[in-house]
Amino acid sequence: MSCAFDLTHYRELLTAGDYSWATFDREPRAGDLLLRHDVDLSLDAALAMARLEQELGARATYFLMTESRFYNLGSHAGRDAIAELRELGHAVGLHAVYPKAQLDERFDPVIAWHNPDPEYMSEPIDGAVNVMQSPWFTPGHYRSDSNHHWREGCPHDELASGALDWLQLLVHPEIWVYEGTTMRETMEAMLEAKRNEWVDALIDDRIDMT
Repeated sequence: MSCAFDLTHYRELLTAGDYSWATFDREPRAGDLLLRHDVDLSLDAALAMARLEQELGARATYFLMTESRFYNLGSHAGRDAIAELRELGHAVGLHAVYPKAQLDERFDPVIAWHNPDPEYMSEPIDGAVNVMQSPWFTPGHYRSDSNHHWREGCPHDELASGALDWLQLLVHPEIWVYEGTTMRETMEAMLEAKRNEWVDALIDDRIDMT
């Protein structure tokens, strides 16, 4: 088995061990796997991952941005993405840019800060769960794949052996959906996919691309 950042290994992660899929609507319990996705860059990648999870019986919480430079939740594509995530059985939270934490009807009452600084990262939020506050964020019960790197190692073996009492697992969809052995290669693959998407959008907008 290779602990590569690709959908083959993602399948292996999702099917490792015997955990129960949990969201942030209650405190974590023994045997819970709180699968979390911070959607920083690509709704397409998020939907590809969400469909795979639904196929495997997994449930996740997708954190979407209202201030993204890379996608627009107010567009047809954005509204359709939220609707499909819900139809697939996933929860949808707000991936907020500090200090704005403005929830609306699109989101469950749960927030993950985007690129948080330590001084506010784990502070409670009125009317919502901050996924980085106790008891949801506890040392030894959290793994993140940020920037193509597991800071405490790939959790596959620990999940498979049942070594973890429970876990909050942060996975960024674009890292896994787009090919590449480094973060730079993966981002280049995403940019190429985005270029093709924009060409199609230009044609749909009756721009002559001949």
